Amino acid sequence: MLKIWSMKKEQQKVENAEGAGGKKKKVTAAELRVQKDLSELSLGTTMKTEFPNPDDILNFILEITPDEGVYHGGRFTFTFNLAQGYPHEPPKVRCQQKIYHPNIDLEGKVCLNILREDWKPVLNLNAVIVGLQFLFLEPNASDPLNKEAADDLRQSRDNFRRNVRASMSGGSIRGTSYDRVVVGSA
Repeated sequence: MLKIWSMKKEQQKVENAEGAGGKKKKVTAAELRVQKDLSELSLGTTMKTEFPNPDDILNFILEITPDEGVYHGGRFTFTFNLAQGYPHEPPKVRCQQKIYHPNIDLEGKVCLNILREDWKPVLNLNAVIVGLQFLFLEPNASDPLNKEAADDLRQSRDNFRRNVRASMSGGSIRGTSYDRVVVGSA
């Protein structure tokens, strides 16, 4: 028991000495978990992350460039904001472009069950990223945020596909203008 107390005092001396020379920022539980999640990410060639502030790993950008499906050839960026309560609170994720998608509204809010009611602390960033990627491969008309796009998807896949292609090129659908997200010659 005495050894533990002496070790604790020694540790405090070291911390005080470090604190006097230059303040060392204490790493929070959320930051530790995010570091672990990021180290385990398996991003393919269609995704990449960017950290606008390298000292803030709780806020970053994910870019998805689908290589198949109706959104093939587009580039979509999402901001990830993780609170200090992560992993007990889900990340806040927003699409930065105005796109025609049943599960992403015009303000960029994303309808993905694990970002809401189905979030559990055992889930990680990789699960969220896989979920986002899946939304581009298989848009879900049964749980929409953009009801117009969902109705199109339910009624006519061909019409939905045409509207997605037109919107990705920066076109307008029923009076709503969309951001150009097409990259290259896709």
